[in-house]
Amino acid sequence: MEHTTEWRIRLDLSEDGGTTKARAVLDTGATTVTGQGVARCAPGDQDVPVIGDEFAAGRALRDLGERLIGTAERDVATRGSGPEPRRSPMYGWEL
Repeated sequence: MEHTTEWRIRLDLSEDGGTTKARAVLDTGATTVTGQGVARCAPGDQDVPVIGDEFAAGRALRDLGERLIGTAERDVATRGSGPEPRRSPMYGWEL
């Protein structure tokens, strides 16, 4: 069974006073899933907005991914099956 689809992710970033917020929204065409991320510049650090963007965006995308995995696990459970155990390490560390 072949299946091809396109999902779109919109990533919005805003920075105010050393705090960067990110919102990642996945649009599947049938539903949306949203992830959030925040980055704060430490008081002694140089304020480099692009670094805050990178941290906040990465955290929002990671949150989005975890939410999407949770949705898939619940969908599998509603069909009477349990999810397969994760075989790949999360964040580069062995399970």
